[in-house]
Amino acid sequence: MDYQIIVLDLDGTLTNKDKIITPKTKEALMKAQKMGKKVVLASGRPTQGVSGLMEELELSKYGGYILSYNGGMIINSSTGECVFSRLLPEEANKKIIGLAREHRVDILTYQGKEIIVNNKECPYAILESKINGMELKEVPFIENYVDFPVPKFIMMDDGDYLALVEPRVKAALGKNFSVYRSEPFFLEVLPKGIDKAQSLARLLEIIGLTKEQMIACGDGYNDLSMIQYAGLGVAMANGVLPVRNAADYITLSNNEDGIAHVVEKFMCCT
Repeated sequence: MDYQIIVLDLDGTLTNKDKIITPKTKEALMKAQKMGKKVVLASGRPTQGVSGLMEELELSKYGGYILSYNGGMIINSSTGECVFSRLLPEEANKKIIGLAREHRVDILTYQGKEIIVNNKECPYAILESKINGMELKEVPFIENYVDFPVPKFIMMDDGDYLALVEPRVKAALGKNFSVYRSEPFFLEVLPKGIDKAQSLARLLEIIGLTKEQMIACGDGYNDLSMIQYAGLGVAMANGVLPVRNAADYITLSNNEDGIAHVVEKFMCCT
């Protein structure tokens, strides 16, 4: 198959354990772009948290795209244009924040270049700040502060406890929301119908390619839909078991240049 587009999750996929793109992986992706292939960065991160990697890979020069907020926004890297966006309804904010308070978990969301959080000492909020290069802004009465539409909320706590909280939050919010854990310690709340696969379908329509021409690579639960959707779904060796079971191909781990291996094998092999 003549694959024309590669979609990459970031943490645990494109980047290694130190959250960087290794020289070998960068070289392979630059070679693919110079051959006319498209690179798409698809992440649960906010747009601001993807921009550094976008610049490193020169996506604006080669016509790449960003899917941020797990597909809640699609950004054309060349123009900076937001070609798709779906936000949570503002009237739902208090209910979602109230559920976090009820279950005694911390919560965050985003505003511009800041992460709005109820507790800036939360270790998981500090991790989110570090990964994305965004400042934490603590708001004690966060339910009163967040009076504007946001792309998503993240509830945060120990993974074992969040596993108990997740079904309760799903039941309380009902069918109009997507609720899932992107990490054991992150429980995300997004608008219904927002996942990487559905946003990739929108993107393919915009750029005139088919899913059969697409490779999608990931390691986590929020990558499952796009790995099942793509013409070639690739799981990292370090990926969770459901992702590895669903994949068409399992590559090397993110610490072993697994993405470079995929690009060389399926995109730059001629």
